Amino acid sequence: MRYMIIAAALLVLGACTGKPALDDEKLSQRNFDLERYFQGHTVAKGQFQDVFGTVRRRFDVDVTGTWDGETLKLVEDFVYEDGSTEQRIWTLRKTGPITADQTWEGTADGVLGVATGQERGDTFNWTYRIDLPVPDGTLRVAFNDWMWDMGGGTVLNRAYMKKYGVDIGEVIITFEKS
Repeated sequence: MRYMIIAAALLVLGACTGKPALDDEKLSQRNFDLERYFQGHTVAKGQFQDVFGTVRRRFDVDVTGTWDGETLKLVEDFVYEDGSTEQRIWTLRKTGPITADQTWEGTADGVLGVATGQERGDTFNWTYRIDLPVPDGTLRVAFNDWMWDMGGGTVLNRAYMKKYGVDIGEVIITFEKS
């Protein structure tokens, strides 16, 4: 019983940790330009870790992006450490007027409804719910996905995952232009 109380307290504390916000102070003068950055070929490495910090899965991603002036199509090919593979194809489009704060919406297989996002300064925030393939089936989760243009062709991505409104882990990815 004591361990269950400690585990519950840790989950509650984990849910209270600070998360990024679009209004956070910008640390650079860069403006994230999603369609320009992901046009062409990009490579990435990432991992999923649970709320206790245990790394559960690592992966590499090859991303091919095409921009036709209205739609950004991203073909993401994942290869996991265990040799399994997955492909996700995103179709994104700008939804707001051309300003410093670009808004986006997008769809992909497994995504429930429409994902929504916004660029502000060097930051892009993307939220969606997805039926995520996992080794033993499918997991329905909500993503609060953050990307920062770090300069030099690098984008840092940190995505917070929730199930039933409770933090279950996060994904950290580093993208590099190839």
